[in-house]
Amino acid sequence: MTFEENISKENENLENFNEERKNESGVDLSRIDEVMGILEELLDEIPDQYLNNLNGGVILEEEVNYHPEGNDLIVLGSYKIDNLGRQIVIYYGSFMKLYFYLDRESLKERLRETLRHELRHHLEFLAGNNDLVIEDENFIENYKKGRDVE
Repeated sequence: MTFEENISKENENLENFNEERKNESGVDLSRIDEVMGILEELLDEIPDQYLNNLNGGVILEEEVNYHPEGNDLIVLGSYKIDNLGRQIVIYYGSFMKLYFYLDRESLKERLRETLRHELRHHLEFLAGNNDLVIEDENFIENYKKGRDVE
């Protein structure tokens, strides 16, 4: 086998390996274990009382989550209340779509910001407060106005 054939074969093997690391939606799962580990570290930073009544826990979902207002707005996390209880969902695919290039520490900081944002939704819900919901709604309204101008 020539050098060029060897390089070509190695590239083909790498492409096949990378394809195997994708889910049905095409999301690259190569860093999912790293992200899960980071989330566990971040949860350890949070005092237990802040996690009370978060009976659905923190879930890491593989998908990219697009906001209903348009496919150009990607959702990184959400606070959900349903028949399973209260839970925070972090969207791995969304993080990888936006931040695939970040090193571990920079990615950890983005995950920390998102986790704390969603945790604030949980705590405000328990307190009967909706300031962050209003803040998020204002963000979406301003986003839509900016998009309409372009």
